Amino acid sequence: MEFLKDLKYINRELSWLEFNSRVLEEAENRSIPIFERLNFLSISGSNLDEFFMVRVAGLKGQVDSNVFIETIDGLMPEEVLLEVIKKSREIKAKQNLIWSKILIELKKEEIEVCDRNHLKHMEKKWLSNYFIKEVFPLLTPVAVDPAHPFPFVPNLGLCLVLSLKRKNKKEKIQVVIPFPKGLEKFVKIKNTNKFIKAEDLVINCIDVLFPNYVLVSAGTFRLIRDSDIEFSDEAEDLVTTYENQLRKRRYGREILLEMSKNIPKDLKKLIINSLNINEKYVIYSDYILDISSVNHIVRVPNKKLRWKKFEPRFPERIKDANDDCFAAIRNKDMIIHHPYESFDVVVKFLRQAARDKKVLVIKQTIYRTSKENNDIIQALVEAAEEGKSVTALLEIKARFDEEVNIKVARYLKRYGVHVVYGSISLKTHAKISLVVRRERKGLNTYVHFGTGNYHAVTAKVYTDLSLFTCNAELAEDAQKFFNMATGYSLPKKWNYLSVAPNNLRNDLLKLINNEIMFKKQGKNAEIWLKCNSLIDELIINKLYEASKVGVRVELIVRGVCCLNPNLKGISDNISVKSIVGRFLEHSRIYCFSNGLSMPSRNAKVFISSADIMPRNFDRRYEVMVPILNRTVHKQILYQIMVANLKDNIQSWMMFKNGKYKRIKNENENISAHEYFMSNPSLSGRGKSIKYSRPKELSFKNK
Repeated sequence: MEFLKDLKYINRELSWLEFNSRVLEEAENRSIPIFERLNFLSISGSNLDEFFMVRVAGLKGQVDSNVFIETIDGLMPEEVLLEVIKKSREIKAKQNLIWSKILIELKKEEIEVCDRNHLKHMEKKWLSNYFIKEVFPLLTPVAVDPAHPFPFVPNLGLCLVLSLKRKNKKEKIQVVIPFPKGLEKFVKIKNTNKFIKAEDLVINCIDVLFPNYVLVSAGTFRLIRDSDIEFSDEAEDLVTTYENQLRKRRYGREILLEMSKNIPKDLKKLIINSLNINEKYVIYSDYILDISSVNHIVRVPNKKLRWKKFEPRFPERIKDANDDCFAAIRNKDMIIHHPYESFDVVVKFLRQAARDKKVLVIKQTIYRTSKENNDIIQALVEAAEEGKSVTALLEIKARFDEEVNIKVARYLKRYGVHVVYGSISLKTHAKISLVVRRERKGLNTYVHFGTGNYHAVTAKVYTDLSLFTCNAELAEDAQKFFNMATGYSLPKKWNYLSVAPNNLRNDLLKLINNEIMFKKQGKNAEIWLKCNSLIDELIINKLYEASKVGVRVELIVRGVCCLNPNLKGISDNISVKSIVGRFLEHSRIYCFSNGLSMPSRNAKVFISSADIMPRNFDRRYEVMVPILNRTVHKQILYQIMVANLKDNIQSWMMFKNGKYKRIKNENENISAHEYFMSNPSLSGRGKSIKYSRPKELSFKNK
């Protein structure tokens, strides 16, 4: 990345690769149990697969179409693509190196991935029986010759390629064996903690598939295809359009070919020529191609090789209100910090609404959720069956969850839920649930605003915030939001919400401008932002402007960050850190000092569904919610944000030009994840962390 020296912006794709490298580093972190390290290795693999299927596919499309449009960092698509391939080769090589080291460590724990040449007689016998019963029926070997064309290889399809010689004759054949989706990538040998890779098992039992042939040579290859869905704005039926596009996803154009490093030249030539792929889009690996599959090993029951089980707490506030969500919310706004506090409270809120005779209306956005029979969906179905008016604003365009969401939509419709898909051009990414209840004083509206999805599985590993309120003005805004998204009724004004694509970016720009104004007036001015991605050029430029006048900007950006910190005269007062650990940092929190030193009661604090990206501001329905309640304000600012800023165990600091270094622990070791796991819920009763700016947050890069 030498050519990026002191650029004003960091390239988005290269920044993402830096993030995935940080994930991969956790696979080497010996303070983490080995099965969790395997999980990080697997995640780095699946992350990279998705990156190629979408982002690299887009780059390659631009290059193939001779697009010469510079990105904000001044690079042409072909320059970025070449650098991405180079960096990806390095990551793939490191993944394989880490895998080889972990194999040695696993062996010490009496868990082994066996070489096919080092199996005991009884193990071979069991594997042979297993192959005949469980694997043989799934395989379709295809000889490649003029009568048998090269088989279709689906997206992420792993294939075995063989050169075979007929017994007692000179005749040779070349065969490709595609591995079907249901085939186990690692087969566990019965009554042992030993595994064998599927490709090794097939080679070991080659005589069953080809009784008249002997193996000459073998190799594996894997293909990644373009998986981004495209559709016309003229689509008459959004669901039908997406179903058709989902079928095409398996057949997208070839983006990347992976091959085993030791593959013989004749087999290599066969694959490259048959797939008609340029050699520069080929990556070779030593040990394993589909690195995402290594988490299959963690099925071995061994608690000491995993993180100690963590049970999220259920909020005391609801228990104190006799298990009544509505009573607890009427008493005071409530913030829930997932995964440290249970997602069950969100489910309970909707379940209670479904069964409460006083509840008349339920409205909810759904971006990502688990299968159609999950608790959230069941609550909506139950409410509809009770005769309540139930509306689900369901986003079927959530990438890689389209199929699940289409099934959920049909399931909900079957039981009388009014399902709305929103706009073709705008994704509904906001996380809002709204419940209208008839009470003694009239109708009262209860609202849940979230930073994360209504997904019970990811809620156990993503850090997110849930705000429950019955504030009348916020409730009115929530009603306006649903009217806008379901009926295109654009409100003249909002009480408190900032909403994309209407005013969210402009509201953030105004908040930054306020800090600039305070600094020019000689007052204190600070900005704390926590998000997953920081890409939007207008926001970045405004943060640079703030830095130039002396506003102190502390950024916690988990993934992609196009802002280049600590550039002399541009971003001297900006620091960027990334937290990678046991939980995936997912909450978006935006804080502005408002004239006093941070943290302070005077600061303006917001939570949001939106990252700081053009797509969130321009092509999605998003919301940013101000924190109005003093207790909730203190919990988010003084506990959550301070703990994240003070974290020096799982944090990485960003240097100029997009490089990161892990923060070195000093006298006081703080892990934000451990802090929230070990302390009571965010009730003001937990142990606080005193805020003082760590040295890492005020360094200047040389």
